[in-house]
Amino acid sequence: MNLLLITFSFPPAGGVGVLRALSLAKYLPEDGVRVDVLTARNAPAVGKDLSLLRQVPDQVTVHRTWTLDLPFWLRKSVKKVVTGGKAKSSPSNEVSPRLTNEASSMPPTEVSFRAGQRRAEESPHFSREAAKPAGNPIKQAIANLLLPDPQIGWLPFALPAAERIIRERAIDAVVITVPPFSSVRLATRLRKIFPSLPIVVDFRDEWLTTTLDLVSFNSNSRARMVAHKAEAEAVRDSSVVVLVTEAAKCELQARYPGVPKEKFVCIPNGYDTTPPTAESASPAGRAPQQKLVLTYIGTVYGSTAPGTFVEAVKSLPEDLRARLCVRFIGHIETPAYREQLLSLGDTVELKGFVPQAEALAAIRDTDYLLLITHDRINVAAKFYDYLGGGKPILGAVHRDGDVRRLLEETRAGRWADSSDPQAIRQMLVDALDPAFAASAPDYERIAAYHRRPLASRYAALLRKLTNADI
Repeated sequence: MNLLLITFSFPPAGGVGVLRALSLAKYLPEDGVRVDVLTARNAPAVGKDLSLLRQVPDQVTVHRTWTLDLPFWLRKSVKKVVTGGKAKSSPSNEVSPRLTNEASSMPPTEVSFRAGQRRAEESPHFSREAAKPAGNPIKQAIANLLLPDPQIGWLPFALPAAERIIRERAIDAVVITVPPFSSVRLATRLRKIFPSLPIVVDFRDEWLTTTLDLVSFNSNSRARMVAHKAEAEAVRDSSVVVLVTEAAKCELQARYPGVPKEKFVCIPNGYDTTPPTAESASPAGRAPQQKLVLTYIGTVYGSTAPGTFVEAVKSLPEDLRARLCVRFIGHIETPAYREQLLSLGDTVELKGFVPQAEALAAIRDTDYLLLITHDRINVAAKFYDYLGGGKPILGAVHRDGDVRRLLEETRAGRWADSSDPQAIRQMLVDALDPAFAASAPDYERIAAYHRRPLASRYAALLRKLTNADI
């Protein structure tokens, strides 16, 4: 079988956003799939990581095109201008409303567009003023120009390249992994050119209920309409929609009740280190005179806003706080988040972006791993690297989210409600107690999240779509 994997970012670009595409390119050939990758040559990234590029098998062909995107630092500057440099608030805890029976009889695009408009207006984040020009018309014009996201400038290059590769390389199936969510438009455009080609749209994050509010460049009413229409068309024109969490799968099944539920499939993210065992995992905690190290790895942004965690740390008794060292490794999205973290003084260390190998080494050198998420639906890719690291996790998470479910399923750590500083404080107090003993992880369940068996599940899905014997 010949697969075209379309991904905006790919090594040597660094960061967790490239890891799912990399794992498919790395492991699908073991299941008899020849992989061609189409990616952007100049995709903005938090940094380069050549060690990831070395993991790409020699038999994988990588095709790189240009994109009209801004460099990472400049895009962040423009975003700061548009948003005023304000950190986005965490999402509300309510479950999204279901669509009506009337909507279920409409075509998927019309269902999403009408229901999406209603849901946007019912959202606590929606304001009637958002439908009107913002106070600064220049900011509004910039925000509305780059929809559904700034990476829309890749499509004029990606589409002709994809068409050429499909024809020249005898491609049997296409996987389009997002974000950036503008890439979902490739599904609709390729469907017009290749009516019978199996096309998989792979959502690494759920878009409309969470990500649009938390981290998008623009979330006004126009942005919502563009996003709903693009997603609905992608659902209509894809052969299968893959989600990385059960919550995201249920969300899209509810959003498109007229679409067969079987069209939505969950294949989670995973980790790529040797699965931990009871023998390999080292116990948490240090001698009473030593500082306990708590490490956070990944970007700090809307869905991982550290405010309640910072409040919890500040409320610790001085003697306990003096024994705690919190390390943040990764990009910090806004000055506001940086200021919050720096307010912890000597308790915190901000390391910035490091290559994946260094991040994995930091996991080995910590007592606990810190997870912060206010997201009910999405699960950060770093969570799975945490699982593979074999160190206990302290999670400040959404009380009804998939992360909580996974923590309880794998027994990989403890969780506290991310909106409750007192609960987070108590979790930290327990961890700082030398007598505290974490529960034994379920290593068999953790092993199931290794990227190799997950790639085999993807290969089985592709085989079913193409009726191929691979």
